[in-house]
Amino acid sequence: MRIRTNSSRGSKVFHMERKKFRFRKVVNDIPLNYKFSLIYIIGVLLPIIIINLVFLDRISDLIKSREQQNLEISLERARKDIHDFIEGGVAVSYTLSADKNLYELLERTYGNSIEFYDTFDEQLRDRMNSYMPVNNQIERITVFTNNDSIVSGSNYQVINEKVMNSEWYKQSKAADKHLFLAAYHMSDTSSVISTAPYLSVIERMDAYSSYNKFEKLLRIDLDLSKIYDVIIREKDYLSLYLVNEQDEIIMSAQSGYQRGTAEPYPVFKLQDDERKEDVHIVPVGGASYIKGWRIIGITQGERITQAIMEIRIYAGILASIVTLITTAFLYVMLRSYNYRVKRLSRHMQKVSNEKFELIRIDEGQDEIGGLIRNFNRMTTTINSLINDVYKLEIQKNNLEMERVRAELNFLQSQMNPHFLFNTLNAILVVCTKNNYSDVTDIIKSLSKLLRRLLSWKEDLVTLEEEMTFIEMYLKIEKFRFRDKFDYQFEIDEQSLQYKIPKLSMQPLVENSCKHGLQAIEGLGVIKVKTLVEEGRLKVTVSDNGKGIEPEKLQELLGNVQNEASSGTNIGIRNVYRRLELYYEDQVRFDISSVPDEGTIVTFDIPLKLLERKNS
Repeated sequence: MRIRTNSSRGSKVFHMERKKFRFRKVVNDIPLNYKFSLIYIIGVLLPIIIINLVFLDRISDLIKSREQQNLEISLERARKDIHDFIEGGVAVSYTLSADKNLYELLERTYGNSIEFYDTFDEQLRDRMNSYMPVNNQIERITVFTNNDSIVSGSNYQVINEKVMNSEWYKQSKAADKHLFLAAYHMSDTSSVISTAPYLSVIERMDAYSSYNKFEKLLRIDLDLSKIYDVIIREKDYLSLYLVNEQDEIIMSAQSGYQRGTAEPYPVFKLQDDERKEDVHIVPVGGASYIKGWRIIGITQGERITQAIMEIRIYAGILASIVTLITTAFLYVMLRSYNYRVKRLSRHMQKVSNEKFELIRIDEGQDEIGGLIRNFNRMTTTINSLINDVYKLEIQKNNLEMERVRAELNFLQSQMNPHFLFNTLNAILVVCTKNNYSDVTDIIKSLSKLLRRLLSWKEDLVTLEEEMTFIEMYLKIEKFRFRDKFDYQFEIDEQSLQYKIPKLSMQPLVENSCKHGLQAIEGLGVIKVKTLVEEGRLKVTVSDNGKGIEPEKLQELLGNVQNEASSGTNIGIRNVYRRLELYYEDQVRFDISSVPDEGTIVTFDIPLKLLERKNS
């Protein structure tokens, strides 16, 4: 069974090699002229076309997105302005309908016109006009009442037969709202024949039950030209339509607001050439008196089309220029290459026919020129190499191959690191069976340490992972020294998620164990402390060992900062150099020591330079 499996695998490998060889043979069989053409088409034209298509598609999406945003801004701007105009009229209407003094004056029965005019001059004349300067969108404010003792004129009108036959009065009677917005036509004051459009805020004045003797209606006429100016202002982006709750077009950029006609307002309908995605509809407001009123915007498609066309023309011109330049450049480069390669090919064919002629052209200083020069040197010495020298070289090559093969066999016989792990695991099993708990923990830690040292997947690890590694190392050291050694951790929880260079703390701990604690009597203690403070990660490794003399400390600091230094303190210097390479002059590294008291090694790094876990 094993022989069949190996044979099957060998046939698969051979089959894959044959396919690879066939593909390479097909490529090698293509003539140079066709190869150059393929290089030009695939390496130049195709990338230019693809890049331009991707560029145009992306730019078109960006243009559409930008225009869509502009349309939304334009529509919302128009809606807000129109809504503010209407709200201004409504605010004035609310104020007047709550004016109790006005109710009393309108409910009073005047004996004659002189008495009314006296009251008018004293209290009624400027009551309405005071709102006009502040609210310039209001064209006229009129109060209608069936109190016959009032003389019609100015802002006060008696409800007569003409008023009752007017369109706005009929709408007020039919409306089920106390306050509403009405659009209608009415005879122009300057001409009885022509009519003019109106947009008015109409409110029944019945706020006080004690003043309901006469009917009172408040009509605030809005200035349509102000609203029309808003609609015209946005015509570059949208064709806007102001539509009421019956879908009637009250005003639009095309038709204006139908001055001089008595025909009913047209009903809004989409044209055949208008798509639904080109129509944007927003309500004017949410209040009941303008419920159903909408602003409809239809996109000006030519604007987007023109912008996309301009960018396509620009991209086409740019692609054409780049194509012409690269075509001319490649033609010059490849012509030189093709000419010299063909000359070399013809002379090599002559060599096969034992004609050793030199190639007499300007070779050039590139690789092809080097080939031509080597060919010329070869043809001058080829006769002497055909027999003895050629055979000797073959023998030497065979010997070299045997030497390389022997070295490979020797390397393959070296001990695999997995052998060491398997041995440790076997010892671990024996210790576990015999309840050697201390030895079991130490072997586990040692195995994990070896695996971590041999598998260097990432250079940056979290401080939490680094602390786990240090704890395993210190457990082994404590096992060695027993009661003469102890360690303490003071770890800030915030610091555990930050990443630091791998093995940037362990050499400091190892240095404290070897040089700080072995030469003292009594209990040696190593403290590892991490802290996040003032926007920096601070790491401290301290011991209560023999310390360092001031002169030696200065020498140590010099060796650590000197890249060319060699000898002792390699672990500390490597830590400092790696931190300096990662964080440059932003890292702070310091060693302080007091003889017979201990040594403290500290480094801190700005948090903004550190990566975090899962970031």
